[in-house]
Amino acid sequence: MSLKKQFVKTKPVCKVTFAIEAKDANSAAVVGDFNNWNIEEGSLSKLKNGTFKATYELVKDAIYEFKYVVDGLYINDPEADAYKWNDFAGSENSVLVV
Repeated sequence: MSLKKQFVKTKPVCKVTFAIEAKDANSAAVVGDFNNWNIEEGSLSKLKNGTFKATYELVKDAIYEFKYVVDGLYINDPEADAYKWNDFAGSENSVLVV
């Protein structure tokens, strides 16, 4: 799994690339505060090497909670900036600071 951040100097956004290795998975998505936890909006594309990946423009100077959804299973990113307990989910979410 990986998170890559690329700040855009001409706009108040950060291009964030979400990637998760899931060779045997049929589908993967990233869901979080930035897409209303919507799996369809967070769909990741599968690459030939088995990694699912997508890049999203997120407003910078913000903190987002997120998780990956791989074949229906919610997974935290071990490279997240932090983790935060979420009472609604009953578990910790990954945290992204941009």
